Amino acid sequence: MKLIFVGAAHEVTGSCHYLEACGKHILVDYGMEQGVNVLENEPLPVAESLIDYVFLTHAHVDHSGMLPLLSARGFKGKIFSTKATADLCSIMLRDCAHIQMQEAEWKSRKAKRSSKVTPHEPLFNMEDADDAIKRIVPCPYDEKIDICEGVQIRFTDIGHLLGSSSIEVWLTEENTTRKVVFSGDIGNKDQPLLKDPSLTAQADYVVMESTYGDRLHSAERPDYIGELTQILQETFDRGGNVVIPSFAVGRTQEMLYFIRKIKEDKLIERHADFPVYVDSPLAVEATGIFHKNEINCFDAEAMELVSKGINPIAFPGLRLSITSDESKAINFENTPKVIISASGMCEAGRIRHHLKHNLWRPECTVLFVGYQSVGTLGRILVEGVDEVKLFGEPVEVRASIRTLSGLSGHADKNGLLEWIEGFEEKPRKVFVVHGEDEVCKSFAECLQVEHGIKAYAPYSGTVFNLASGKLEYEAQPVYVKKKPKLVSDVYGRLLAAGQRLMNVIRKNEGGANKDLAKFADQINSLCDKWD
Repeated sequence: MKLIFVGAAHEVTGSCHYLEACGKHILVDYGMEQGVNVLENEPLPVAESLIDYVFLTHAHVDHSGMLPLLSARGFKGKIFSTKATADLCSIMLRDCAHIQMQEAEWKSRKAKRSSKVTPHEPLFNMEDADDAIKRIVPCPYDEKIDICEGVQIRFTDIGHLLGSSSIEVWLTEENTTRKVVFSGDIGNKDQPLLKDPSLTAQADYVVMESTYGDRLHSAERPDYIGELTQILQETFDRGGNVVIPSFAVGRTQEMLYFIRKIKEDKLIERHADFPVYVDSPLAVEATGIFHKNEINCFDAEAMELVSKGINPIAFPGLRLSITSDESKAINFENTPKVIISASGMCEAGRIRHHLKHNLWRPECTVLFVGYQSVGTLGRILVEGVDEVKLFGEPVEVRASIRTLSGLSGHADKNGLLEWIEGFEEKPRKVFVVHGEDEVCKSFAECLQVEHGIKAYAPYSGTVFNLASGKLEYEAQPVYVKKKPKLVSDVYGRLLAAGQRLMNVIRKNEGGANKDLAKFADQINSLCDKWD
């Protein structure tokens, strides 16, 4: 009965934890790393084809984005998530695949022009994404689910994203039962649309995120409407556009919620009919999924609007941009406007085109409404820079760079402490993950020294025996020496296929000699073809 830490150990993205119990190999999340990676991650402890189950906390790509790669390398198991997470993954994983294929195509075109650049293949393709999606098993909140003999789980609303959850996992092996709770990303309280995070009563061990473990949000609920109104009014009066880099899922819908209220109350003077463009096919689809899941996921304030027949995230002047031609046309419209576009950290997608058209204009505003990872274009702009490169060309930063204070889907330090203090008994140990290096250390120390909770911030590769309650292996940090290339490891896929073949061979031990001989002939024939 083991817990091995793989991803998001002393880092903010790439969440992945491995459980081995009851003869099963289980992943909790399998996310993509984003921004600058400081530390190396250990590979999965077993071949992808041996993974039996994935328990998914929520749909954000830093928790789900590598699931298509899992499928590409032979995974044939089941992925368990909430219903809303399953709905969102049906579009987000396809979007991940689309981005991978686009980037590979662009790099391959570049390779043709240079002998120094090798052709690129995507990490995974649309077929892999579709395979991962079909393996998702939608589950309700707050219901104990039997996965297999000795393994049970329950999803609890954690208030971070539509469908987000903490996951309670019960493992029973040789008359020993251990309960492990994976917090997922803990949501901020009093946020639009979503319920506040639910508390969990008991656990032996807790794997807990610490994204904002070193900072506090404002003690008072921020006046999002007032602050956004002021930014819109000032920018429109200058004749400029407000460009909002926004995550297509979650933050975009929150911004629509605020803007609907601003328009309804006629808070903008002289520009009351300002258009709002949502320029992201993914965001458009996600907005529909939000509406579909409102009964199970929306908070009381949003549901009050729904009960009156009001869509909380729709209003006059809302324009949904789907095609590339529609996207291009936005910047040829002279009317002051709001442009909401992905990605939220400005790393890819249509937002980079809008930045190219608006960053150099002093009358415009670029408004950041979410966390910006170190090394991303968003983080560079927020920290202040005079010039950036977009599509190989320098662009001066003359637009006003603003942030909407307090708007965060993550709980701050106090919110994290409130959640862990909600356990009726202190867990045996809390493993602190999903935070920057120093934040993981400081938050673990805070739990130990100030709250009397045994806490430890493991590095990737650390192995903990859940039955004995002891560390079997304490990994040390391994720092990245050079920036990893985001290219497909095609040879790695081939190796994974070979591992799967060996697994199939072992499973057929004891079979009829006639069948085994036929199997051997088929393998030898394949080898003869490629040898």
